[in-house]
Amino acid sequence: MDAMDSVAVMEVAPVPDPLFVGATPLIPAPPESELVLRRSARCLGRPRLPVYAEPEEPKQSAGRRGRPKKKRDEENQDPAPQVAAKVPRKTAKVEPKERKPMPVVGPEPVPADFTGAAAEDDALGTGKSAKLRVKETLRAFNSHYLHLVQEEQKRAQAVIQEIAAKGAAKNKDGKKGGEGEAKEKRPSKRPDLKAITKMQENNSFLYTEKVLGPIPGIDVGDQFYSRAEMVVLGIHSHWLNGIDYMGMKYQEKKEYENFTFPMATCIVMSGIYEDDLDKADEIIYTGQGGNDLLGNHRQIGSQQLNRGNLALKVVDDWVQKGVQGHVVYKYKLKRLEGQPSLTTTEVRFTRAEAPRKISELPGLVCDDISGGQENIPIPATNVVDDPPVPPSGFVYSKSLKISKGMKIPSDCAGCDCEGDCANNKNCSCAQLNGSDLPYVSFKNIGRLVEPKAVVFECGANCSCNRNCVNRTSQQGLQHRLEVFKTASKGWGVRTWDTILPGAPICEYVGVLRRTEEVDGLLHNNYIFDIDCLQTMKGLDGREKRAGSDMNMPSLHAENDSEAPPAPEYCIDAGSIGSFARFINHSCNPNLFVQCVLTNHHDVKLAKVMLFAADTILPLQELCYDYGYVLNSVVSADGEIVKLPCYCGAPDCRKRLY
Repeated sequence: MDAMDSVAVMEVAPVPDPLFVGATPLIPAPPESELVLRRSARCLGRPRLPVYAEPEEPKQSAGRRGRPKKKRDEENQDPAPQVAAKVPRKTAKVEPKERKPMPVVGPEPVPADFTGAAAEDDALGTGKSAKLRVKETLRAFNSHYLHLVQEEQKRAQAVIQEIAAKGAAKNKDGKKGGEGEAKEKRPSKRPDLKAITKMQENNSFLYTEKVLGPIPGIDVGDQFYSRAEMVVLGIHSHWLNGIDYMGMKYQEKKEYENFTFPMATCIVMSGIYEDDLDKADEIIYTGQGGNDLLGNHRQIGSQQLNRGNLALKVVDDWVQKGVQGHVVYKYKLKRLEGQPSLTTTEVRFTRAEAPRKISELPGLVCDDISGGQENIPIPATNVVDDPPVPPSGFVYSKSLKISKGMKIPSDCAGCDCEGDCANNKNCSCAQLNGSDLPYVSFKNIGRLVEPKAVVFECGANCSCNRNCVNRTSQQGLQHRLEVFKTASKGWGVRTWDTILPGAPICEYVGVLRRTEEVDGLLHNNYIFDIDCLQTMKGLDGREKRAGSDMNMPSLHAENDSEAPPAPEYCIDAGSIGSFARFINHSCNPNLFVQCVLTNHHDVKLAKVMLFAADTILPLQELCYDYGYVLNSVVSADGEIVKLPCYCGAPDCRKRLY
């Protein structure tokens, strides 16, 4: 159940079918000469340094010896010396639905003498950019929302079971128990509206005062998945009304003495009013009121010139009879000259103006790097190199390979649920996760409610079906993706679909090895340390995730012993791997790493999964925080090895390590 699906907003749909067709496997090429670094899953909410240029001294780390690598050869413009070095660990920083994104039209500039909230310093004393604060507010909202969806799904399931139980017996009057019961149950408040209330109670709205003009952290062309998101950010104060405005009380304030009120501050093109016309740079907007919101969305009454309609009254406005013959107010709105183009590549893409077929992609160098292994083809494009070349030097595999001599724990006992475990409140797998399943279901795709110390999924010995929501990480690729060559970071991965927070992206796969096997190896960028146990125990400066202590008794017996400071196992995707090996680092990522256990409970051998931390719109690049500790790479002669970061995030730490 996803009550937010009823929110009416301007939607950006995925590229229409057909899906990509055709697949040509890659021709492996010799690996580039690169040094070695390690990725890991250790970081959750790692503190950000207020000044990145002069970071605090890192804690002494018991890292393993190896050689520093460059993430991509373009990134390392100042190559590190070819000497042995202490190996840092990439740590995946965790950051904490289906609405359709709405372009934000830039408002008029703020008057020079205006000193309202829109003119405040971006940092607000926190050391965070306005962009980062926008992202954190949206993550807080989505966290509340997913928990409330989980709560609502449990309530709905309990009602169904209660009615079914009563319906099995007859009352004394001969009628079946439970008849009419569903009608007596008052419908629950929508999860998105509950989330707004939670944020309001916690004083978590980003901007609480209405303002005229630009809002820090919000740019022309930014898109939001729902009006609820716009409410908690302070862009639009009501989840339903199309026109937001400042009322008569504002004329009493000195900073607004030269303005006439009421005055509109924000409008939403919802797609509900049949008289609207959107030309991107020019809008014919229909006023509010008289619409059948709960029916066919047609005009059923005449509008009045008051409230929002009066606030939006501008030079070019008029009254006319609408399509259904009722009086409607019309407003002609044009964007100011000199603003950035609103028809961004993302908007054109989602309006199906982008190529529909793989063969039409600019710079296409491979129509499917997976060679047909994935559920959906993954094309590769390169408009950077001349001549363009495809990604090379590896063999594609969508599943983890086990190196010779590795022993995998035997399968553990499973649940005895029938169908989907979400229908069984006594599911043993749910108990391992703390009584609730870690996922909620949305359009047949599981969404992780929150980042956890470890997720226990149903495995080989569970009796539930293959589509059980608690097998989310086992369902394979769910979104259309593209591997593309970037200008400064080597290869990257971007999405062609809207991906919602908590949605699974992929498993990081390669060859499972002991870390001692890869120590000192050269020419390998793609080693991911499985340090879930070290993170759960808070070793070596790692920050524990919620549930770490609770989950420990449920883990493999060997995990009760003293954990070594460095991980025992790693995933080597240097020569064998999937598209996950191309997902780049960002200091402000939109993915997070999650350890998942399925068939066994040995967290030292947990699956490494990537999940969406934010709503990721079409053509946005996927990225996660590798989490290197600054100054953690030290050469054999004691010199700190540095590598600049080119992620381009507003809060970039300027260096990978």
